[in-house]
Amino acid sequence: SKISSIFDIPINEKLKKTWNFNFPIEEKDWKIGLIIGASGSGKTTLAKHIFNEENYHHSFEWGDSAFVEYFDKNISIEKIIETLNKVGFSSPPSWVLPFEKLSNGQKFRTEIARILLSNRELTIIDEFTSVIDRNVARISCMAISKFIKKTENKKIVAVSCHYDVEEYLQPDWVFDVNTLEFKWGCLRRPEFKFTVYKCDKKAWKLFEGYHYLSSSLNNAAQCFVMFLDDLVPIAFSSYIHQQHPHVKNMKREHRTVVLPDYQGIGLGNMMSNFVAEYVTSIKCKYSSTTSHPALIFSRLKDKNWVLSKAPKILNRAQGKEKKSNSIGRVTATFLYKNNNNKKEVCNDTEKRPEG
Repeated sequence: SKISSIFDIPINEKLKKTWNFNFPIEEKDWKIGLIIGASGSGKTTLAKHIFNEENYHHSFEWGDSAFVEYFDKNISIEKIIETLNKVGFSSPPSWVLPFEKLSNGQKFRTEIARILLSNRELTIIDEFTSVIDRNVARISCMAISKFIKKTENKKIVAVSCHYDVEEYLQPDWVFDVNTLEFKWGCLRRPEFKFTVYKCDKKAWKLFEGYHYLSSSLNNAAQCFVMFLDDLVPIAFSSYIHQQHPHVKNMKREHRTVVLPDYQGIGLGNMMSNFVAEYVTSIKCKYSSTTSHPALIFSRLKDKNWVLSKAPKILNRAQGKEKKSNSIGRVTATFLYKNNNNKKEVCNDTEKRPEG
């Protein structure tokens, strides 16, 4: 070609690439593998050769309707929702959107959920996390890793040029195409730094569109925002005073939201528990009523929360509850016990937990 002649490129050598390496994949059982290396290093070619091209994932086709309509029709909507939650896509308002209207992070998790609900036991996922923000990638990797390792008969081989994937995905094995080195095990996952600040109600604007029931906020709400690495706002929680016939100092959880790209690793529970701990540390009682299935399930297992009203479906004949956004939904009410017995959780401005 003209290009090869101008630059004196040995074209036959460039069109052919050979490797000599050890790949002891059959030595141990595994769930998640990672093939990593620079762009153009041959990662995809190797993945297809070792694990068969038929296992290579090509993007799904999505139409203009709500994306959940394009999952396998034999899979119940309950199972689809459960899987979306487990890969970290826990935002019901976004479940009614077409695929093209989702953020890149939501698209990535939706593709993963659909893969994991398919009949395929092994899937090669190329360009893993390549099109999403690296903070979002870290959270996504943690959520996906946790789910896959608990799911029977599912394996993935992630192919990526991003070396940070290894730390957060926690693969069972890693093959570096740049060095032709294979290793079992993974790096220790770095700690995240989460900081919670008491904030003005104006902060709700960033989160209001993502609450699973309502975008409204009580004018008397006391509000808190969680930041990742002290830079990125990722979660919101608030509480209000609750009139109670027997308890003077009763407070109630009002709104708790985690932005969609940061869901899947328990930040909603962490934020909710932080505010509950703060409120009980200033000698108040704290209750929370929720109809979010994942939150109900989590609190039933959490020793810090005590079930005070068993899960039930509200109806319009239940007096004051008739104005509730939870009508027709299963709701449950919990009281926070504060088993940690901490007298001072934070002051009125901030707390800086790390973990």
